[in-house]
Amino acid sequence: MEVVIASSPVDSGIGCWDLRSGAEQLRYRSCASPPHGLLAVARCFLASSQVRDSRAAASAPIFFWSWDKPQVEVRSFPAEPIGPLVSNSDGTYIIGGGLSGTIYLWEIASGKLLNKWHAHYRSVTCLTLSDDESLLISGSEDGCVRVWSLLMMFDDMGKMSARNLYRYSFSEHALRVTDLVSGYGLCNSIVISSSEDRTCKIWSLSEGKLLRSIMFPSIVDAIAMDRGEHAFYTGGRDGKIYIAALNAESNPNGIYGMFIIGSLYDHSKAITCLALSTDGGMLVSGSEDGTIRVWDTKSQHVTRILKHAKGPVNNVLIIRQPLRACPPALANAQASLSRKRLSLSLPPPLSKYIDSTDGEIETKAVNLLLPPWQDPEKSKYCSSNVIKKQIKELQQQSSSGAAEMESERLRLECKRSIQMAQQWKKLYQELQNLCVNELLNGVQMDDR
Repeated sequence: MEVVIASSPVDSGIGCWDLRSGAEQLRYRSCASPPHGLLAVARCFLASSQVRDSRAAASAPIFFWSWDKPQVEVRSFPAEPIGPLVSNSDGTYIIGGGLSGTIYLWEIASGKLLNKWHAHYRSVTCLTLSDDESLLISGSEDGCVRVWSLLMMFDDMGKMSARNLYRYSFSEHALRVTDLVSGYGLCNSIVISSSEDRTCKIWSLSEGKLLRSIMFPSIVDAIAMDRGEHAFYTGGRDGKIYIAALNAESNPNGIYGMFIIGSLYDHSKAITCLALSTDGGMLVSGSEDGTIRVWDTKSQHVTRILKHAKGPVNNVLIIRQPLRACPPALANAQASLSRKRLSLSLPPPLSKYIDSTDGEIETKAVNLLLPPWQDPEKSKYCSSNVIKKQIKELQQQSSSGAAEMESERLRLECKRSIQMAQQWKKLYQELQNLCVNELLNGVQMDDR
């Protein structure tokens, strides 16, 4: 089942609706997220950075929610306010862009801050990963788009010999970058960036150059790309969704400009976020008017309107919800398990600083086997020291059973030791009798 997840910059929580029926699933509490700050980590749990309470606030938290509970379960407090968030498909790491222009990379399983680097002169506004997840693309308020090799960021020798940490730096935008989306061609994919300069620019990741620049009638704050890469949708501040062709020839006589082949409009205020369903048949748009509209991409009509609790909508996601319910036959057994055992899926809080002793700690990834009633397509990962801590806790919880097993083992060893001692005693007795008999036989021979 695909669901729509939406959040707002005001504290109105996170809404969740069934994409097909529009039925509300659950509302997650205590969330005021910045643009691009809402994330579903490997479909295992929700994460969101938070808007600062005031400009004077030194930092703002990052919250984690599990699927089945509306309240925040994990709170992290990074070194500075984090805006955009992105994670890889396996959910092994999460990346955040800071207000100072610094990018942070955490290991999710342990919460450790593995790396950070100063990426931009001004705050990071958007992040995305390439299709093969080897490259990170960042946009900033300074109008710059930069491409980073994640492998390079952990290669100390490579960083020392490289002229720049980034692979490419695109500075053609004149104003703040508002959104980024990556294509589906692995390392040869394209990247589309939007900006407050009213342009969308299409870049080649393999060649590192600008392929096309499209001017729009309004500032564009959101982009969604067709999976076939025939067209892409842009959300404008004039309340319209513009459809731009990727492969079509330019048409200088078009109504909206070159390469723009159509528009959708039903929102009364600026469109802030867009998302496409997996099959590309539905487009979801969020707006400052507080509504979320579901569009049929073929008929280009609104099929459903979802209302957020209050305030504008600034983040919207379409994700396939994981299987949460277990079979009825296992319900009683599951209910008998402790809450601590069931909460292993949520990671610990994210670290504030890089720990200088991290290199001395073993942090191998361990693949967890899932119960048969859970989604088999998505395995979960924990670092080895997290697993060791959980094993130690389970050993402490079951200390009486472990003591009984140890006493039984000692009883068996004692029994085996007694049996072996008896065998040695019998063998010694036989050897003694043999020696005595030989000695007596030798004396009798001498007397004769």
